[in-house]
Amino acid sequence: MDSLEELPPGIRMGCGVTASSVEEATALVQERVFGGKPLPQLREVVTDVDVSALDPSHVRVNMGNPVLRGIWFPLGY
Repeated sequence: MDSLEELPPGIRMGCGVTASSVEEATALVQERVFGGKPLPQLREVVTDVDVSALDPSHVRVNMGNPVLRGIWFPLGY
């Protein structure tokens, strides 16, 4: 993937994922967001995210339950 325009819808800000490991989170993103295709190079991996510190006007109002395993931002994956 060469540019932001080629990214799946809604993930320019990144993905919020709950998983038991970074490897599991990466696999979930690859499977559910990228349809099994190779991932672009990850720019940053943040563990133990404090959701109260996330953007309240965009991320927090458009996210699922971060306690449940899976992709909670953006919605739909």
